Amino acid sequence: MSPLPDEEKPAPIECAGAVVRDEAGRLLLVRRGREPAAGLWSLPGGRIEPGETAAEAAAREVREETGLEVHIGQLLIEALIWDGRYRVQDFAATVTGGSLRAGDDAADVRWVDIAELPSLPLSAGLFDELAGAL
Repeated sequence: MSPLPDEEKPAPIECAGAVVRDEAGRLLLVRRGREPAAGLWSLPGGRIEPGETAAEAAAREVREETGLEVHIGQLLIEALIWDGRYRVQDFAATVTGGSLRAGDDAADVRWVDIAELPSLPLSAGLFDELAGAL
């Protein structure tokens, strides 16, 4: 069976996330507790809810998954992932409060040195996307 023409493909699910770095330059990652990519490390993020902007969704997802409050900055990464099923907008973000803890659908959360990234099981395409944005 041949693939559907572009106009017949369903619209991608709109998602947002955050690239959060600490004073030491480490990156905030979450181990996904659910599909897609359960068990893999990724940026905190998720679906944009009705009535939310992408930036508002990114801040909410960081809070829900990590316990941290963030200020959202500029858009760093915009990508179609998982065969175009998801459109993700990842924003630069800085921590403004809260306490680090795994929450919501995150199985774990931690700060990671950039040099550690190649040795971690990362969600598909994340390493390449970060390399272009950092």
